[in-house]
Amino acid sequence: MIETITELAALRERVRGWRRDGLRVGFVPTMGNLHAGHYSLVMLARQYADRVVSSVFVNPTQFGPNEDFTRYPRTPDADTAGLEGAGCDVLWLPTVESMYPFGVELASRIRVPGVSAVLEGECRPGHFDGVCTVVSRLFNQVQPDVAAFGKKDYQQLAVIRQLVADLQFPIEILGGGIVREADGLAMSSRNQYLGADDRPRAATIHRVLRDMREAHLAGAPRAVVQAQAAEQLRQAGFVVDYATLRRPDLSEPLDGEAGPKVALVAARLGTTRLIDNLEF
Repeated sequence: MIETITELAALRERVRGWRRDGLRVGFVPTMGNLHAGHYSLVMLARQYADRVVSSVFVNPTQFGPNEDFTRYPRTPDADTAGLEGAGCDVLWLPTVESMYPFGVELASRIRVPGVSAVLEGECRPGHFDGVCTVVSRLFNQVQPDVAAFGKKDYQQLAVIRQLVADLQFPIEILGGGIVREADGLAMSSRNQYLGADDRPRAATIHRVLRDMREAHLAGAPRAVVQAQAAEQLRQAGFVVDYATLRRPDLSEPLDGEAGPKVALVAARLGTTRLIDNLEF
């Protein structure tokens, strides 16, 4: 049975007990409203750890002024059942007051320069500062040996890796593969915001990513690949934030450059903002 813990002292005592028994601790941080993608991260962490903690905390510091903090869906009963089914040992449920004891406005913040400044950093100023601030606090609370993050949030994973390396957290970061619906749409808690007409069109993003890959591999210039992708999305009804080809470190490759790449898209369909990527 999964154990739900709401007090930090109790969480630390549970983790200390595991460590006294020589057990490795895995961690999966979430904002709740969980789906199969989240549960796959719990199962991934379980491969590298003897015990797994997952947190559910809707973090106010990573939402912008016009974003959906208040309407972000909370589904605690379903989350608890799903985590238990995935093999999670402890559900950590911190409050805003326990996470930010001096209040959100007076909270010490962490910023990871460079990799956090592009793409999502340009579209959502301050977002990654909020992510890094809460993840650092969660790492301090749980003190895991390994932590799993999904590759759907490709840039977030890159930012977390740099954060861990820079602050020398003794934590191995695992990247979990994207879990998709049958039509290719990446699973996301925000997919439920899509209306009946928008939901079938949302899968266009995955098709565009595959087209970007094929065009690049066929030798098309990067600017052409990106322009064609953005136009495909606009024709499908999206408002495009970006459709871009990057190196794995998110720097901009030269035309004809060999080596691994990643195609990334962020676009709005109605009021729902969707992100996705494809590594190749």
